[in-house]
Amino acid sequence: MRRVRYNCAMSLDGYIADADDGFDWIDVDPEIDFAELSAQFDTYLIGRRTFEVVGEPKLPAAADSKFYVFSESLRQRDHANVCIVGEDWAELVRSLRRMEGKDIWLFGGGGLFGSLCNEGLVDNVEVAVMPIILGRGVPLVSGLSSHVKLILMDQRVYQKTGTVVLKYEVVQGPGCQEGQ
Repeated sequence: MRRVRYNCAMSLDGYIADADDGFDWIDVDPEIDFAELSAQFDTYLIGRRTFEVVGEPKLPAAADSKFYVFSESLRQRDHANVCIVGEDWAELVRSLRRMEGKDIWLFGGGGLFGSLCNEGLVDNVEVAVMPIILGRGVPLVSGLSSHVKLILMDQRVYQKTGTVVLKYEVVQGPGCQEGQ
């Protein structure tokens, strides 16, 4: 079964975007190989706000990747390069997990992560903690219905930027992982 991996950058105080939805505060370490990271995925799950900030042409991926944007306000006819998902989103993600392919990148946002985790549809949480305190902004997660237990699988400190990458597996239980 394919894994859904929530992979993002976060400020030390828990924000994935600043108060204006900006992410220019993210200091990308030159040792992080984004081509290698992107090669692990062929499907991207994106929240509406993240999609509106990042936009279609700037999404990282290979040409054959599939993009699913979760929104009740966007219309498919306006976005030819992505699939707009409104209703039946949980069943869609369950079916994507059962399909052959690479892992699925939960690319953004905190609300989408909360919703998917509540349905047991997140397998890993991978956070690059940036050495900055924003004070306010878009939180790493919102809308969780219960606690989510994590097991640390890996960590790495990048000395040049002070970035700390933490990789966790989501533990089975209420609000966590289904069927494992």
